[in-house]
Amino acid sequence: MKKSFTCLVTGGAGFIGSHVADRLIEEGHRVVVVDDLSSGSRKNLNPKATFIKLDIQSPKLKEVFRKERPEAVFHFAAQIDVRKSVQDPVADAKVNILGSLNLLENCVKHKVKKVVFASTGGAIYGDADVIPTPESYPAHPVSPYGVAKLSVEHYLHYYHKIFGLPYVVLRFANVYGPRQDPFGEAGVVAIFTNALLSGKRPTIYGSGRQTRDFVFVGDAAEAALKGLGRKKVGIFNVGTGKQTSVQELLRALQTIVGSSLGAKKGPARPGEQQKSCLAWSGARRALGWKPKHALREGLRETVVSFQ
Repeated sequence: MKKSFTCLVTGGAGFIGSHVADRLIEEGHRVVVVDDLSSGSRKNLNPKATFIKLDIQSPKLKEVFRKERPEAVFHFAAQIDVRKSVQDPVADAKVNILGSLNLLENCVKHKVKKVVFASTGGAIYGDADVIPTPESYPAHPVSPYGVAKLSVEHYLHYYHKIFGLPYVVLRFANVYGPRQDPFGEAGVVAIFTNALLSGKRPTIYGSGRQTRDFVFVGDAAEAALKGLGRKKVGIFNVGTGKQTSVQELLRALQTIVGSSLGAKKGPARPGEQQKSCLAWSGARRALGWKPKHALREGLRETVVSFQ
């Protein structure tokens, strides 16, 4: 019989975090969700989870640890808007660095057995010369968001070396799927799907030839669970190793939705990455994880959920 844990999921009312909470509950774990609902939604919460509305920067976080006694922490709460991080790096650092440190200090104090941290592939590697990009590629982020995520990776290394806190960092590619918010800081899949289903022409910024590695949210959540179940400590990419251009993505969605609406053209966004694609063999070897959803299959599931 598998051992069940008490798991704290920060950002568990958000897009990826809520799928992680669902999977943990399916596997028989007890789940406590901490989310300030700044970008998450109550409707994403699993009714079997204990919900605490709280900012991860709050000093009250220590009371949550004292009362709930989590054995594993899945850290998915974040300021996720790259453009906002550029406009206000200080606000981004408060949530993504200081909030994370508040969490990690409590993890050490309460002897948490494992931390699984949601990091970023694209924003950490930038426009890499090696495609698909492995974890060994130099990390030189060019946004405060990427800098903050990399900082937390370094802090995790420190807490592991000095205090023995075990961790897994998951550098996610472009995660898409049900529950992704098509407004606010959303992924292109959610934005295009919402536009096509509303009978509106989506906007392609720049040439549309820029590529991304689209990984389905169910596969991303599965990687998080694999991170809990293995003794390995380290940094692992979670992607598909396949590039899809924005133009190709739109054509696939048009076919699934049955829409002939063409795209509007918008100006190229300054500093936007031109290509992003992650090698995932490290996650296969260390965590026994692999992406299961082909892009069209995942897009179909996404479209159905949006309908």
